[in-house]
Amino acid sequence: MRLPRQDRFAQIEPLLGKVLHPARYLDHEWGAQEAQDGPFHVCMIYADTYEVGQPNLGIAILYNELNATEGISCERAYLPWVDMSALMRERHIPLLSLETSSPVASFDIVGFTLAHEMVASNIVETLDLAGIAIRAEERDEDDAIVIAGGPSAWNCEPLSPMFDAVLLGDGEQEIVDVARCVRDARSEGLTRKQILDRLSHIDGVYVPSLYEVVVDETSTRWGYAQPLPGTGAPRVVYKRCIPDLGATEPVAQRMVPYMGIVQDRFAIEVLRGCARGCRFCQAGMTYRPVRERPASQIIEAVSEGLSFTGYDECSLSSLSTTDHSQCEQILSELHERTRDLGVRVSIPSQRLDSFGVDMASAVSGSRKSGLTFAPEAGTQRLRDVINKNVTDEDLERAARNAFEHGWRRMKLYFMMGLPTETDEDIVAIGDAAKRVLQIGREVCGRPRKGKGGVSVSISVAVFVPKCHTPFQWVGQLSRDEVRRRQQLLLQSANDRDIKVSYHDSDVSVIEGALSKMGRAGFEVVYRAWQLGCRFDAWTDQFRYDLWLEAGRAAGYDLEQVAAESFPIEAHLPWEHTSPGVSKGFLQREWRRAIDGVTTPDCTMTSCTGCGVCQTLGVSNVIAGDRHGR
Repeated sequence: MRLPRQDRFAQIEPLLGKVLHPARYLDHEWGAQEAQDGPFHVCMIYADTYEVGQPNLGIAILYNELNATEGISCERAYLPWVDMSALMRERHIPLLSLETSSPVASFDIVGFTLAHEMVASNIVETLDLAGIAIRAEERDEDDAIVIAGGPSAWNCEPLSPMFDAVLLGDGEQEIVDVARCVRDARSEGLTRKQILDRLSHIDGVYVPSLYEVVVDETSTRWGYAQPLPGTGAPRVVYKRCIPDLGATEPVAQRMVPYMGIVQDRFAIEVLRGCARGCRFCQAGMTYRPVRERPASQIIEAVSEGLSFTGYDECSLSSLSTTDHSQCEQILSELHERTRDLGVRVSIPSQRLDSFGVDMASAVSGSRKSGLTFAPEAGTQRLRDVINKNVTDEDLERAARNAFEHGWRRMKLYFMMGLPTETDEDIVAIGDAAKRVLQIGREVCGRPRKGKGGVSVSISVAVFVPKCHTPFQWVGQLSRDEVRRRQQLLLQSANDRDIKVSYHDSDVSVIEGALSKMGRAGFEVVYRAWQLGCRFDAWTDQFRYDLWLEAGRAAGYDLEQVAAESFPIEAHLPWEHTSPGVSKGFLQREWRRAIDGVTTPDCTMTSCTGCGVCQTLGVSNVIAGDRHGR
């Protein structure tokens, strides 16, 4: 029986004056739902600090869906920062939920979102702090069912020993089906094994314990998973896919925090999926098909969300917002509604070939803090390899449009280490930035003292090959070679008004290794946590030396793992989970990449044969006339 909420929170309250940002641990934010008194309880966890996890739209969507289901109550939890975790362990206080300060271990289901690979050690830390057995096989009958899902679930094998089940694809209905299944099974007195067996029959649910890893002449050294005999588990678990995004609740984010958070604004998902076909992009493959919300629904939802939350900024969120067939209409209408309210409507990143004069006018408003574009590569040859399908002319036209409409700062995203990349491609990144800067100076002029003029910043990420993409077979650039190319980039982008930033090559090595490994990689994750790794996405907390040590202890050279390439015909560690994109399509795209042949967007031409629509029984949903924009 649970203690009253005030008695449970009394354990934490004396600690708030001893830690950084105590507002991380306060509950009852504006818009948070009161926990129901129903008999079945779910706790959704973002395994990072509150300010990082609170704005996550995925958590917000699942939170709302569960709390709207009769007899099911959902709460949230986040991983306390290292100072609070230390105090909680010292005083034997387990991880508590935010809404009612209930022990996370007391919930019926505990769910994690796998936002990125570097969250791995945080999940181990979260389970340990909660007092839940880290390995699923060590949990007792009455322990919580631990599930996971999210953007990085597609190669969950290195983390799979921690999870009873992994949810693939769109989670709105899937999470409710899982919760009802566990609730009903427990009311029937089923054993834990029987519950997991029943979960495996829900579309989109992968139960790792029902699969064995096979290493043979057709596989990589990591092997591949296949169902254990007699389990009835599917050979391939296909993702769940909502056919119509417009049929879902558009306003998912209703909570307003007490403290500043990342992405501190109201956000609405305007479309899901992307068919551009960038060959490096895992999300572009795994979120297919494209499903747009109607313009009218978006406009009304933005008005409602801003009114309810009080935010003065709204972000139109998606993989490629300017690809929405009604984007100009949406932006124009929102501009008209908000121009006298001091509200800014933002787009996370703009497509170079979609950003025209009308769109520039629609998003300009009175505050022009900066625009972000993602050419990804410096040369046309390399952009053709990655199927970016934008040109130098697109970049120059977008830059001119932006500067002519009042912007003075522009940010450009690139990647380093893409397949077939040469030094010429690296130098071309600096040349592209110089050309954009030159256009800005032509349009805006160049001040005498260098203040108030235009500036260009370029951010260069290290390319990490990801599963279910045409580049899943390639090895990652070595750490030393990354650093050489970074120096070459600095030399090429040598104008004082060009700011260069690039990703830490050490973090990229660990991310690359985790992206490549199979189930045996869990031993590396667990050892890294034992050595003290956690919050690895935070620069001041990441310990490359400890990760390498953990790899060696488990028998692996992580730098070698990241650089490893796979035969194109091999069975891969993640092929038992599928977003619906066929392996044949990915192989064909890899060959087209080597030949520098591009593939069009199927929403603008015709079917390109990825297999998603046929396999999942869905199709692209385009709200307006895409060809008439």
